Amino acid sequence: MAALVLVLAVLFAGIRLAVLPGIKDLFGTETHDRSGPALLKSVRDMSRYDAASGSFQVVVDLEKDARFLPDAIRGTRTLYVGAGTVDAYVDLGRLGEKDVTVNGDRTSAALRLPHARLGTPALDPRHSYAVSKQRGLLDRLGDLFSDNPNSEQAVQKLAVRHIGDAARSSGLTARAEHNTTAMLQGLLRSLGFKEVRISYGS
Repeated sequence: MAALVLVLAVLFAGIRLAVLPGIKDLFGTETHDRSGPALLKSVRDMSRYDAASGSFQVVVDLEKDARFLPDAIRGTRTLYVGAGTVDAYVDLGRLGEKDVTVNGDRTSAALRLPHARLGTPALDPRHSYAVSKQRGLLDRLGDLFSDNPNSEQAVQKLAVRHIGDAARSSGLTARAEHNTTAMLQGLLRSLGFKEVRISYGS
């Protein structure tokens, strides 16, 4: 009986494609964007100077095992390529009156700036993707009844963490301070200052 059903299904598929090639579009799917308008939640004034930006890529290999069960029954392993950027900035809004010194004839200026900081890593969804996903039988069955099957949230969080760690050891903040110094020196010299000293510290 099973073989007969299989033969009939193959014959029907062949007839449908050969005799009625347009019928395959009869049950085609359509995509409709029914999203509502975006709402403005808040506005913040920015006083920081984004002086450097780094692009990073990490390969995340995340494996979850279950005790006393083989991986084929319970367990997951995801290989994920995460690409993202991290900005380094100097917060000019933290400058106080004591941090800026100008001589009497306005030819010399000294500025003490806060050290550069790293922004929050931003994962790029266009260049981040899962290379492979391996799931045990119980995990596959669980995905059938889950509201969020094949969730990549765990590997995405791990990728963001690794990108942040890489940014902290990349010298990005030093590059940001160098660029900020060059920008301020050029700006103040164009205003008539002949000597411009920039230092960093609390």
